Amino acid sequence: MPADRAVIGILGAGKVGTVLARLALAAGHRVLISSSGSAERIALIVEVLAPGAEPRTTAEVIDEAEVIILALPLGKVRSLPAAALAGKLVIDAANHWEPVDGPLPEFTRDPRGTSEVVADLLPGARVVKAFSHLGYHDLDERGRPAGSAGRVALAIAGDDPADVATVAALVDSFGFDPLPTGDLSTGTGFQAHTAAFGYPLTLPELRAAIGDPQK
Repeated sequence: MPADRAVIGILGAGKVGTVLARLALAAGHRVLISSSGSAERIALIVEVLAPGAEPRTTAEVIDEAEVIILALPLGKVRSLPAAALAGKLVIDAANHWEPVDGPLPEFTRDPRGTSEVVADLLPGARVVKAFSHLGYHDLDERGRPAGSAGRVALAIAGDDPADVATVAALVDSFGFDPLPTGDLSTGTGFQAHTAAFGYPLTLPELRAAIGDPQK
């Protein structure tokens, strides 16, 4: 995948999805985006909120994109075509946030991190957790060029080092310092209700909040 021109597929055309689409477009990537239903249903939303992104059906996004970002409510993951996502690099940007999602038993009853459960729901997908611990307003407003003072950092967890490196390059291109934390299980360190969740932190601050995972 060329670092400067990836085909990014975003599943979800809500606030997070359209912000990530804008960031990806600004970084020079091609962006395909879908929601439930037809591409035509979200065409106007995409034209207004993420001009330049290409509305598609979910099936088309999965088929055409090199990297898929899940920017949809966590409870909808089970409805995705898991077989089509097998072998794909899938970035899980979702969280279990009960005020919005309600209690989801498959997540509340599992002691593991939410992204590990997502990986089980999408067997064969190469799941990496990223873009999940910062609110959409901060994602939209806090991106800065590499080397900028006070640049905000984003944590990344995944089992395959090559996939983590790919996602780290995307995070950097979107305007944030990447912080790989380790395998997918380390995503518990920056999911909802942790010290890292919801705050725009610099790289040293994020390391401290998560517990300096690479020390």
